[in-house]
Amino acid sequence: MDFKKAAEMLALCDSNNMTISQVMKQRECHVFETTEEEIVTRMEQAWQIMKDSATEPTTKAVKSMGGLIGGEAKKLTDHRLAQKSILGDVVNKAITYSMAVLEVNTSMGLIVASPTAGSAGVLPGVMLALQEEYNIPDDGIIDGLFNASAIGYLAMQNATIAGAVGGCQAEIGVAAAMAASAATELMGGTPLQCTYAASTVLMNMLGLICDPVLGLVEYPCQNRNASGAANALIAAEMALAGITQMIPLDEMLECMYNVGKRLPAEFRETAKGGCATTPTACALCKSK
Repeated sequence: MDFKKAAEMLALCDSNNMTISQVMKQRECHVFETTEEEIVTRMEQAWQIMKDSATEPTTKAVKSMGGLIGGEAKKLTDHRLAQKSILGDVVNKAITYSMAVLEVNTSMGLIVASPTAGSAGVLPGVMLALQEEYNIPDDGIIDGLFNASAIGYLAMQNATIAGAVGGCQAEIGVAAAMAASAATELMGGTPLQCTYAASTVLMNMLGLICDPVLGLVEYPCQNRNASGAANALIAAEMALAGITQMIPLDEMLECMYNVGKRLPAEFRETAKGGCATTPTACALCKSK
């Protein structure tokens, strides 16, 4: 069982009466000639790393190697616990956990690139927030991660996940698309609704540039992980409410890829454009 396009994946879901996560598990077993038990065990290990990296900085600030970020996740946690948050708990937790992962990543801690290190906070942020708020068992989250991996695989197969190739829309955008699809399945959505959510995220984040200050994957990367997590939940909510997406996921991936290739080099991880060239960022460069 294999697929190269979202349309093929949906056809497999339909013909076998399976969810995206079930189809992806079958694909992994087929392609890598292994058992479902083995791939689930590996995903469980990945989920534990995700949880650790998403929670540790919420109680103790973790300073980045470059010194641009550190302590943001704890501030958001304290803000929520003080009942001052203007967001609901799901969104607040999702953005908090997503920012926490970036603190771990930039301090050389252990994270799961999902799909990249710079966008590693979005998926665990959304998954952990939903797990805590809706009491979803770990095996349910594991299914969500397999769903997300299917979307990430499609992006790698048909577009790009590299900021140097397609800008931040290819990193945070794809990470948020993965999280949106996974969240939709977790909350009872159909495979088609999952692809609607993923497509909506890519549309909403189309054209997002990659402009790391000082050339470090710290700022504005951490903020954009939070934005991606919120975007994922918005898209999932829309899909679950029955709002359809006009442009299929396959076409949206192609669209994102084409936009990314047309971005000037300055906006593709070179630190020669965008936030990286603001007076404040340039002054930081001179002070380092």
